[in-house]
Amino acid sequence: MCGLSGIARVDGRPVDGEADALLRRMARAVAHRGPDDETYFRSGPLGLGFVRLSLVDPEGGAQPLATDDGALVLIANGEIYNHRELAATLPAGTRLRTRSDCEVLLHLYRRDGLRFLDRVRGMFSLVLWDRDRGRLLFARDRFGIKPLFYHLDRERVVFASEIKALFEDPACPRALDWDAALGDQLLSMAPVTDDSPAHSWFKDIELVPAASIVTLDLTDGSRSTHRYWDFPSYDGDAAASETQLVADYGRLLAESVQECQMADVGIGLFLSGGIDSAAVAALASLKPRTFTALNGSTLANGDAESAHHIARVLGLANHQVLLDTAHTPSAEEWKRHLWLLETPLAGPETFYKYEMYRYVGAHAPEIKAMLLGGGADEFNGGYSRTMAGGGEWPDFVRNVAGLGTARDRAVRPDLGTWWDASGRSMVSARYLRQAAGRPANDPYTELFRWKYRDVQLYNCWHEDRTAAGNGIEARVPFLDHRLIELVAAVPEPLRASLVWDKQILRRAMVGILPPEMVDRPKGPFFYGSGEHLTHRTFLRMLAQNGDRLLEEALSSDAARHHLDADQVRAQLRRLEHDPSAGHVELLLRVVNLGLLERMTADLPTPHVTSRRAPVPQGVPVTDWAAEREAVEARVLRHAEVAPEQVLELPGHILLLHSADAPALWYLVVDGAVEYVVDELENPGWLRLLHAVDGKQSYGELLAGLGVDGVDGAAVAPLVAEALELGLLSSVVRAE
Repeated sequence: MCGLSGIARVDGRPVDGEADALLRRMARAVAHRGPDDETYFRSGPLGLGFVRLSLVDPEGGAQPLATDDGALVLIANGEIYNHRELAATLPAGTRLRTRSDCEVLLHLYRRDGLRFLDRVRGMFSLVLWDRDRGRLLFARDRFGIKPLFYHLDRERVVFASEIKALFEDPACPRALDWDAALGDQLLSMAPVTDDSPAHSWFKDIELVPAASIVTLDLTDGSRSTHRYWDFPSYDGDAAASETQLVADYGRLLAESVQECQMADVGIGLFLSGGIDSAAVAALASLKPRTFTALNGSTLANGDAESAHHIARVLGLANHQVLLDTAHTPSAEEWKRHLWLLETPLAGPETFYKYEMYRYVGAHAPEIKAMLLGGGADEFNGGYSRTMAGGGEWPDFVRNVAGLGTARDRAVRPDLGTWWDASGRSMVSARYLRQAAGRPANDPYTELFRWKYRDVQLYNCWHEDRTAAGNGIEARVPFLDHRLIELVAAVPEPLRASLVWDKQILRRAMVGILPPEMVDRPKGPFFYGSGEHLTHRTFLRMLAQNGDRLLEEALSSDAARHHLDADQVRAQLRRLEHDPSAGHVELLLRVVNLGLLERMTADLPTPHVTSRRAPVPQGVPVTDWAAEREAVEARVLRHAEVAPEQVLELPGHILLLHSADAPALWYLVVDGAVEYVVDELENPGWLRLLHAVDGKQSYGELLAGLGVDGVDGAAVAPLVAEALELGLLSSVVRAE
């Protein structure tokens, strides 16, 4: 992993010495991506800055790389996994001057021109200067795992691995693209498919497309784009049998995992309790140390325990990393995280993933690359059960079709009569999609094209930034294009048996992983059981210090134009009262938009110089069953309830009891009995619930309990948990 940056004239003039200061500022902005080396290059119309994380050939792989005659100059970020295989195809007499995996790209380009990436396997972004032809090339891997951005005007182009480096150029626009952001399905979470091109979130900042080469003519600034790989059509043209497809998938995955272990430094693995990362762990020959997220959700859904079990079975060291939901990120902590990511999609998942990398950096600094299980869900049917709504494969297919139809109806409401949910429309679905300006893809293909977009704008984006922010490189074996092409070729009659619930992966792992691991259902990172703990954490973050983050987000002219400030504030109050009353992450994304707008106007300090919060701690576990209570005690901590907080029972909560069992009281939530309170077992808790009136503070309530001889410390955890569950709410005392 490295950080690329640079500037090139596109008007035929050279870059002069005045650009050196800009190059240094740009490199400094992405210095976290390359803690091992820093180099600069300036010649003719081009200036380059490069910071390096040394994973392959630490001693001899410095960049820029160049051909012997200096006609081709290259800086690259990432890994070329099959570089030895590619080098073996070069003309006799070709001399590679280093062991760098990227040097082969220079010679492939000299031989093949724009076809030089056709057979490359890896994750990369690159900048290549063809001195003789006066061209500058930008390129990225097939899935956009490695980032590259640029801004082009009439005189010059600036480019970098992260947008923040471009903003170091005073001539580069610095403004959020509100229209693109608010209309983006990923941000709004609208229940529709979207396969529109990925974008940068900022005005006039271009994102080099995945699987593409952008060529700039440095004499006149003209540009062209060559796509060297197309996402497959999912037309199911494979002639192989079901058994052969499973076997081929397992073989290709094993090859990909082996390739992703290419490094001269330590490699780790983020291990959840599911099949994806377990498969990578089982196939990894280097026996990596593993790291697992431990929080209220992964404890409740069994993910953390399952990961511990997987590691024990495979003989791997496992670190349970405590992501403490009782800790509320400060405003500065959140803004630092948001600026590192440069996307309004930053949220709990990205924050906790960053914390995982921080733990690795502090406790296992020899690890410079991290294997991940990401990408398996998106392209192997990992969300099929969820999208089926509790049904089976036909329900999944029907619901996927409905997502596309919802968007098409909005585009062409005049054709609404011809859409028929029961499949009885007399007008063809292909025509209706075309009439709505959509590709004539079948819904199945459209789903995976949508996920291809998601991977670029969210999964790969945040995995790159959260890892890079800690001087670590994320590696994704499931994003090998050969695997995606194989699943795309599964014939329609075999989809229900191979793509439903990732069966092709599960069946490929039979005999490699124990049956209970092969069949374990998909588990969420923090969604599901315990997600309220996470949501409460981030609501506290937004509300702390007088809604500081929220008010800062609403303070710019652009935010006031695009957002209804009163409604944003009201939404925070509603969610504080009851997190289930709306989507907490949608509110956070809206706040992120306003914060990013503010930060573009007043650039934060470089990430390498920013202050850091305390590093997360690990929870040592040897025998989960024997140590379960101790683990739960470490994880299930609650935020402290302040004595001045005024408590009340929300309107949708009732405290009732039956004459048949007078000692039992019931907490009724929205008309349904959810909790039972036994007066004989916990009289203090019941007395406090009866005393809560929306007028007395928590301190006053405890004082009253003390008069009755009740230990206030005994009810404190129950009060904190009730607040997190929304069974109690905190209100402002009426003056």
